[in-house]
Amino acid sequence: MTNSKRYDVLIIGGGPAGLNAALVLGRARKDVVVIDEGAPRNAVTQHAHGFLTRDGITPGDFRRIAQEEISAYPSVTFIKDKAVAATGEDGDFQITTAQGSVYMGKKLFFAVGMADRPLNLPGLSEVYGKSAFVCPYCDGWELRDERLVVINQGPELMHFAPVLWGWSKNLTICTNGPDGLTEAQREELQQHGIPLFDSPIRQIDSVQGIAQQVVLEDGTSIPCRGIFFKPDLVMGSHLPQDIGCRMTDEGIVAVDEYGKTSIPGVYCAGDAASRMHQAIAAAAKGAVTAAVINNELNTENWMKEEN
Repeated sequence: MTNSKRYDVLIIGGGPAGLNAALVLGRARKDVVVIDEGAPRNAVTQHAHGFLTRDGITPGDFRRIAQEEISAYPSVTFIKDKAVAATGEDGDFQITTAQGSVYMGKKLFFAVGMADRPLNLPGLSEVYGKSAFVCPYCDGWELRDERLVVINQGPELMHFAPVLWGWSKNLTICTNGPDGLTEAQREELQQHGIPLFDSPIRQIDSVQGIAQQVVLEDGTSIPCRGIFFKPDLVMGSHLPQDIGCRMTDEGIVAVDEYGKTSIPGVYCAGDAASRMHQAIAAAAKGAVTAAVINNELNTENWMKEEN
């Protein structure tokens, strides 16, 4: 069923980037629809941190409060559905949803985030979001000075370990296979007193979501209170690629500083266009990109009046 209304902006995704964009555009008196299926990646976490005035809030409450505030602006509509197809060009885009609805709009804004691939380590799903995390800026404070296992490997490990070192010196690294490090990098870890194990992980033992130990295939047991691991991520939607947006080598949408993609009229912000996966960063980018979209719409309307 095609919705007869033609929106100014179609926003795909209702996380921090999409919500903040909706707020800015709603206040700018633009007709906006936010299409979101209600399955955020951070739903597994109990608390979101690092967001000024909302530190420690649950992800569910964050979205609820945001939608309540945005509801003060009647030009913003929320649709709980999954966008499954995107077509069109600048000024005339169409989004088709899983329920068969079609929405039309002048501009298209992807705030689709990232999604975790299945967690293939036995026991990891039981602790993910409770005592196993991916971002120390989000959850490092709660595990400060605790015994932590880092599951990572290669060059990224040598960036991650010094960062996490600021929260706890009690680190043990499990690479779950070949470590991908140089001899100099192994010596660097040894100099900092950080044990390194490359035996595959057999399982993660926990009690009510709190990690107790990581057990390796060679029989080694590593006691711990928390885990930080490198997630295996994919984009939260295939639609940016389907409509032709250029992607980076890292598998995210290529955008300029204003959130513009390689396709005229199509924008992207948040985790799908950045490696900094923090709610407050996504919200900030959503606001900036929304202002750019609003300015573009206003300029287009201004030029039409002149003609």
